[in-house]
Parts: sequence; C-alpha cells; structure tokens
Amino acid sequence: MAYPFSDFKYSDGLTVVGISFCTAIVCEAISWVLIYRTNSYKNIRSSIDKASKKLETMKTDSQKINIKKSKTKKIDRVETSLKESSRDLSLFKFKSGGVVALVLFVVFGLLNSLFEGKVVAKLPFKPFGLVMKMSHRGLQGTDPTDCSMAFLYFLCSISIRTNLQKFLGFAPPRGASAGLFPMPDPKTS
Repeated sequence: MAYPFSDFKYSDGLTVVGISFCTAIVCEAISWVLIYRTNSYKNIRSSIDKASKKLETMKTDSQKINIKKSKTKKIDRVETSLKESSRDLSLFKFKSGGVVALVLFVVFGLLNSLFEGKVVAKLPFKPFGLVMKMSHRGLQGTDPTDCSMAFLYFLCSISIRTNLQKFLGFAPPRGASAGLFPMPDPKTS
C-alpha cells in the first residue's frame, strides 16, 4: 500500500504523529459528547472551582493569623468537600473512558498492522533498559536508536491529548488532582 509522501524520509513517523493527533481529536469529541457538555459535569466542576478557591483563601488567611480550632475544622470540611467532588468528577469521567479506550485500542491495532516491524523514527539518544525494550518493541536489528510505532504512538498520545485538553479548556480543575485513588490524609493516620 503506497502512502502519500511515502518517498519522504520521515513519512512513517509523521503518519503516526498525524494519526495520533486525529485520534486525540476524536477522543476529545467523544468526551465532549459524553461528559463536558452535560450539566452534571458543569455543576461538579464549578463546585470544585469554588471549593478550591475557598480553601486557598482560608489557608492564606490562617497563615497570617493564629489558627483557631474552629478555623481548622472549617478548612478540613472544605478539604473533604473538595475531595468528594474530585472523586465524583473522576467517576463521571470514568464512564466515557471505556469508549475512548476502545477507540484507542482499535487505532493501535490498525497502526500495529500497518507498521509491524518497521522503524518509524530514530531516537536522538540511546535509551536505557526498560525504555529500550519499549522503543524497540517488534523491531529486528540491534540499533538502539530505532523507534517502533508503539513507542512513538504512546508518546504522541500522551502529549498531544493532554495539550489538546488544555487548549480546549477540558483540563481538570486545579483542585481536582486527587482522582479515584487520593493520597491518604496525614492528619487522620
């Protein structure tokens, strides 16, 4: 199968990057349909924004003056509310994760069949152990700077989708970093 620009030196690598970019756009469109446009998501996101701003102002105020026990309890209450809202947001996003994962698996399978055993890029460095196994996956030869489709697609998917979310305004709110499995609270242990 002849690709457009197949005589171009970097055509395979650019094809993988282009498909990764298109996949990121499709995944964000799916997320928008299933998540970002719903009122539930907007309500959870606004409650996270309000709670994180309130917590930030309470903490800066408490640093200026002596911390009273009632103020500490209020801060703990707001932190708990923020954690619950963040967990709700993560669960809400988890619903569309299956559909997005299915799209990514299908595209990965397609790319894997197209570029099986082909070097799609050259790394500008010699990777170490585990990274070399990932970057050289499915390739013949001993050149450690050869890069397989799987490694390039993985790197592109992570970086492009994250930056696309920031660009489109779909990045998680500042206070919503806990996710489904938050770090344990040192006050309670």
